[in-house]
Amino acid sequence: MNAEPLLNEIARALEECGLEAVLVGNAAAALQGAPVTTLDFDFMFRKSPSNLRKLKSLARQLSGSILTPYYPSSNLYRLMVEDRGIQLDFMSTLHGIRSFEGLRSRATKAEFGGHSLWVADLRDIIRSKRALARPKDRAVLEILERTLREKERS
Repeated sequence: MNAEPLLNEIARALEECGLEAVLVGNAAAALQGAPVTTLDFDFMFRKSPSNLRKLKSLARQLSGSILTPYYPSSNLYRLMVEDRGIQLDFMSTLHGIRSFEGLRSRATKAEFGGHSLWVADLRDIIRSKRALARPKDRAVLEILERTLREKERS
């Protein structure tokens, strides 16, 4: 599956609603050349009343709904577009990452359909997966670290 049309749509919608978020996880790693796959898109954002309103606006633009799949005070907001099978997870905290500002300062902008999307640095993705230490995160660490070494050599 080519995710570019979907990333074009997500980048446009994020820009239109003014929600600043950084793509993290396997989707961000794949954009940097890591041979990994994922079925969802994970983002880190600043949790504030204003950004929660922007997240609701994003859900309307994408014709989706927002769920809090865990405890209501959780820092995870899942935007689902059920009829298209799209899942976007927005987190205000990320294991191994001290702050959104720090993550954002190391991220790079990628262009999709004429719209910008912030993509986390591969080092931050590795740091987060290492800190999470879930079996599925540990399973891709070697691949991500190899990709990082290859990027640093070139």
